[in-house]
Amino acid sequence: MSHRKNWLALFSLLLVITFIAIGCAQPTPAPQAQPTQPAAPTAVEPTKVAAAVPAAGEDKLEVFSWWTSGGEAAALDSLFTTFKGLSASTEIINATIAGGGGSNARAVLQTRLAGGDPPDTWQVHPGFELLGQYVEPGYVDPITDLYASEKWNDVMPKGLVEMMTKDGQVYGVLAGVHRGNGLWYNKKVLDKAGVTVGATMSVDEFMAAAEKLKAAGVTPLCVGDSGVWASAQLFENTLLGVIGPDKYAGLWNGQTAFDEADVKQAMTTYGKMLEYQNADHSALSWDQAIKKLMEGSCAFSSMGDWAYGEFVNAKLKDNVDFGWVSHPGTAGSFMVVADGFVLAHNAPHKAQTQNWLRALGSKAGQEAFNPLKGSIPARTDADRSKFGPYHNWSMDSFAKDKLVPSVVHGSAAPAAFQQALNDAVTAFIVDKNTDAFAKALVTAAQDAKIGK
Repeated sequence: MSHRKNWLALFSLLLVITFIAIGCAQPTPAPQAQPTQPAAPTAVEPTKVAAAVPAAGEDKLEVFSWWTSGGEAAALDSLFTTFKGLSASTEIINATIAGGGGSNARAVLQTRLAGGDPPDTWQVHPGFELLGQYVEPGYVDPITDLYASEKWNDVMPKGLVEMMTKDGQVYGVLAGVHRGNGLWYNKKVLDKAGVTVGATMSVDEFMAAAEKLKAAGVTPLCVGDSGVWASAQLFENTLLGVIGPDKYAGLWNGQTAFDEADVKQAMTTYGKMLEYQNADHSALSWDQAIKKLMEGSCAFSSMGDWAYGEFVNAKLKDNVDFGWVSHPGTAGSFMVVADGFVLAHNAPHKAQTQNWLRALGSKAGQEAFNPLKGSIPARTDADRSKFGPYHNWSMDSFAKDKLVPSVVHGSAAPAAFQQALNDAVTAFIVDKNTDAFAKALVTAAQDAKIGK
């Protein structure tokens, strides 16, 4: 069976996952709940997680990622703290590379892997990215034994584990699960402009709000697409909002064509949304756009909930300084964007890397990391009381909504299609040619053999 068919089956599994442990508390209200702040990272108790004994040689660990923004760096530091509880003497080499939503980092990583100079572990998205770019070429070793020794199969949902499995072997552990289809807003800016956001928002409601904000002299939409991917994600979210989760899933199994009428309508809607973005969008990174939102230079931003980490890092409060809602039209869907780490084949420091993965998958590690990162734990036994209103809302969404894969973040389609989408989005931003946009994606889908 091809990887593509494997992944369509795996996401079918995801659609029926019910998070009994995550959902054991009563569902929390949507964003109007009383604000609380996420708990500070919990102290690590080393005795709760068995540590490997480092082999002779340098006691180091190189962790390669693209987590460099304020919120991302703080969350990564929390994982380092957890790791130090298992391997206190180990020197951590924080090999982060900024920019491009990870594209810059992955380019450097590929060069290192091809040259036989792998870091011990690196950040990866499950799905096509993990299996196609790293497992098939033999760049990573399985960690199935860790799942057994740490009893992760008892607390990690089967659907998520399957996303990192090939031929019965597991190749990654997730730090958390992001919701990609979020629309964030500055509450004070909206209040001043007389714009009210309910529990959900339709495309028409967003357009009406944008017009009202524009008339009041406020930039409606903050975008930072210096790396292109943020605009591609804005399109991805808009596409989901216009055609719905079932037809969206059909794009990846061949049942929906990229030149169908409603897909082209989504492209037209996306073009209208671009009319409301900040003039300096191409000069900004995604986190700089979120900073503009926090400063009140614009009202809304469509972004995954790693944006939440920026709010936390700036000490802003849920439902007081900022609010959230599903990207227009996407209520009832959860765009899955998951981050994990792997064990390099012939890792220079294997024992330390195994300890890193133990820390990453531990309950303490996930309860420290995710409140700062904006994601929800991959484990089902996390204590919901340690998370604030947004996280509890996201946990409820994950448990009950339709889960859909992200092409922008490497799960729904091969890397070649992902690049073709970025190129097509770049061209569309300039020419707004819907027919050309659709034709480019049809060709890209054919070339990538999507649905075959």
